[in-house]
Amino acid sequence: MDNKELGKLGEEFTSKLLVRKGYRIICRNFSCKFGEIDIVAVKNDILYFCEVKTRQNLNFGVPSDAVTAGKRMHMKNAASYYMQLSRYNYMAFEFKVIEILINEIDEVFI
Repeated sequence: MDNKELGKLGEEFTSKLLVRKGYRIICRNFSCKFGEIDIVAVKNDILYFCEVKTRQNLNFGVPSDAVTAGKRMHMKNAASYYMQLSRYNYMAFEFKVIEILINEIDEVFI
């Protein structure tokens, strides 16, 4: 499985998990000139900007190690742009980094 497939699998798993936990997914892979946000979700009138990092092993550290200062700045700028485009005023917003570690998958049932 290549990195792109692995990333898509992690984002799909995360989206389904968030929905089960009561979040509403507003969009996935929001992209603009400032950067990309994997998942934008809302729960209890709080907007969540989620970065999903998926790995097959810990050879290069935990998945969140890949969220560099530069990536955080891109997320912040993309989130600001997203909120400018939004017609809804949310009470608050948060950034989340969601780590997925996949060792081996035969089948996924969610």
